[in-house]
Amino acid sequence: MREVAFAEVYERDYVTLVRLAHLLTGSNEVGEDIVQESFARVLDRWDQLDNPAAYLRTTVVNRARSWHRRRAVEERFGRRIAADDEIAAATGGELWDALATLPFRQRAALVLRFYEDRTTDEIATLLGCRPGTARSLISRGTAALREVIER
Repeated sequence: MREVAFAEVYERDYVTLVRLAHLLTGSNEVGEDIVQESFARVLDRWDQLDNPAAYLRTTVVNRARSWHRRRAVEERFGRRIAADDEIAAATGGELWDALATLPFRQRAALVLRFYEDRTTDEIATLLGCRPGTARSLISRGTAALREVIER
């Protein structure tokens, strides 16, 4: 029974979670890696989880956050990170470029709100903050995005 439920969730949610991770990281390859790692981590606890799909989504957001932290450390210490031009072209150039300039939490809040159509409470839960903070992240992220696009 455990394997069947896991396989059903994998088939149903894999593509959606990869899109989410892609939007949070800007890379489809990184997104796929994050989702695979998330499923592997969740499988060990599958029987203990009340809502495995929600836990998976939270795991994907957290792993994307960790990826951004590692990337920031790499950039700080002078490693070059190649830009993914294919991703920018496929996601609408200007909007993707503007979204990529935002800090992770603002980007995550906007992606979760406008792409995933999540409520403020759901965003707060996924980002590990209060609903007021989630509203602030959405508001500030939208204002920053508007400012970058209008330049």
